[in-house]
This record gives sequence, C-alpha cells and structure tokens, in this order.
Amino acid sequence: MKPAKHLSMIRSFHLADWFTLGNAACGVGALFAVMSYLQSQDKLNLLFACALILLAFIFDVFDGRVARWRQKTSSLGRELDSLADVISFGVAPAIIAYGAGMDGLWDRAILIYFVACGVSRLARYNITAETLAQGSDKVKYFEGTPIPSSLLLVIVIAIAATNGSIGNHLWFGMTQIGPWQLHPLVLMFAVSGSLMISRTLHIPKL
Repeated sequence: MKPAKHLSMIRSFHLADWFTLGNAACGVGALFAVMSYLQSQDKLNLLFACALILLAFIFDVFDGRVARWRQKTSSLGRELDSLADVISFGVAPAIIAYGAGMDGLWDRAILIYFVACGVSRLARYNITAETLAQGSDKVKYFEGTPIPSSLLLVIVIAIAATNGSIGNHLWFGMTQIGPWQLHPLVLMFAVSGSLMISRTLHIPKL
C-alpha cells in the first residue's frame, strides 16, 4: 500500500466538491455575520447573513449540476453536500431567526426542533437516495421538502429586517406562554421542519 501523500484528500476533491465547500463557507459566514449584528446592532450585518444564505443556495444548485456535467459523483461528495446543507440551511437560518428577535425560550425550542428535523431529513436522504434514484444517477423526487427550502424563511426575515420589523418590532409581536416567551413568527420554522420530515409529501426533483 502506498503511503498517503500530503493533502491527498483535498487533491481527490472534484470540481463539484469545491462548490459544496463554497456552500458551507457561506453558511459559516452567515453565522459570523449574525454574531456581528448582535454585537453592533447594525442591520446590514443581518441582511448580509441573509444574502450569504442565498449565495449558499446558488452553490448548492450548481454543485449537483457540475457533478452530473462532469460525470463525477461520489459518496464523499454526497456526504459533503449534506454536511454543508446542515450548516447553511439548518443551523444558519435558525441563528438568523434568533438574531432577528426570535429569542424566547419557546422560540429556541422550536428552532432546535427545526434544525433536528433538517438533520434527520438529510440522514434519511443519504440512506434512501439510491432507492429513490431507481437505478439512475439522479433522485426522481424528494420525500418531504428539501432543506434548502429554508431559504424562503430567510427571505421573510430579510424583508422584515428591511422594514425594521425585527427585535422588539418583530411581526406578530410576542406572546407569553407560561414562564416562556413565544414570537408567533417562529412558527414558520415549526411548519418547515415538519414538512421536511414528512414521508408522504413527494416533491419532484427538477
């Protein structure tokens, strides 16, 4: 057996894998942007975080197309894609929501549920992708909504931020349920998470 060369794993990456890493980088950048917003209260940082999720979505769309174009697909690429998606379309949207003002304890519970649904959905996809592909190199449909659909939630937050409807001015206000606070806008994350883990909802893959 030949000894592994330095950086041999990076050398084995296909072009599509670099697009996937671009997706992950955007997700991490969004997390840092939210941290900057929480420190400075400069709305531009929050909007920048939302823009990075849009850029992550673009990377996510192109990584699959590049892989099929170059006919270079691998198990490593699929795992990379799922891990990047967890960051950019699971954790990052939840943190953007928290930064926008959905920071009550009920809000946090729902955001954790949303991320857990996203992780579960991707894990299910990874073990069922070959079956769903039905012998081809492309999955015919999604079971449940794909996790990048959380971009829609981020767009809602971006519109709210543009209108100044974040923090104490968040749409639909705040409700006290027992000892904890709930911002009703966070319920869109509960709906999104539930749709992701649905096994009866089949969405054709374009």
